[in-house]
Amino acid sequence: MALARPILIIDDDRALRETLVEQLRAEGDFEPHEADSLAAAEAALAGGAARFDALLLDVSLPDGDGRDFTRAIREKGVKVPIIMLTGADTEADTIKGLDSGANDYVIKPFRLGELMARLRRHLAIFDNSDDAVFSIGPYTFRPAAKLLLEVSRNRKIRLTEKEAAILKYLYRAEGKPVPRQVLLNEVWGYNSAVTTHTLETHIYRLRQKVEPDPSNARLLVTESGGYKLNANWTPQQGAPQPTG
Repeated sequence: MALARPILIIDDDRALRETLVEQLRAEGDFEPHEADSLAAAEAALAGGAARFDALLLDVSLPDGDGRDFTRAIREKGVKVPIIMLTGADTEADTIKGLDSGANDYVIKPFRLGELMARLRRHLAIFDNSDDAVFSIGPYTFRPAAKLLLEVSRNRKIRLTEKEAAILKYLYRAEGKPVPRQVLLNEVWGYNSAVTTHTLETHIYRLRQKVEPDPSNARLLVTESGGYKLNANWTPQQGAPQPTG
């Protein structure tokens, strides 16, 4: 059960947005969101709980140029893949788009299958890049490096491949409990012969590394027959009590 990846579509063409929303949902593992202007996109990106794994961005919008917008959000630290959608098909336009910080430049009209393939490719590249960085409690999590950084204490925590995969999957669940069997399947594979005992052992070891008090888990808690990650928890806030 792969988690739906949130994608922000920024385009003033309502018909095209609806087509892209329908296609992304049909793919089964995307969660499309819409913005019809750069102002709406900026508001979506600034939302406290907002998180998008990629942007599909029109170049020409009523309130500005998508390339200028791309350059501005890159300067603010937005690293996720950006695929520009445009009717401008000259070499100079393509170069300008890529120079602004876009990962790809797709000419309208385009084939939906090709766009989906490009989106998946850029997501895969990003997921395995050093730019993929997530905040988990007091830590900065770099999945590609299998590393947690606790800046306030100048501390580095090395993770195993499986520990990093567990944290990454739980993070993408956005605070929802993930059943043990789902986590096993996603981290070890559907054909794996490993048991839930293996998962529990890895969870135990992870808690020893990341929890201030491993006997009273606050970041990585047991809930509803599985586990969930309280990624927004910090030591100063207190914490919800775990259920197991």
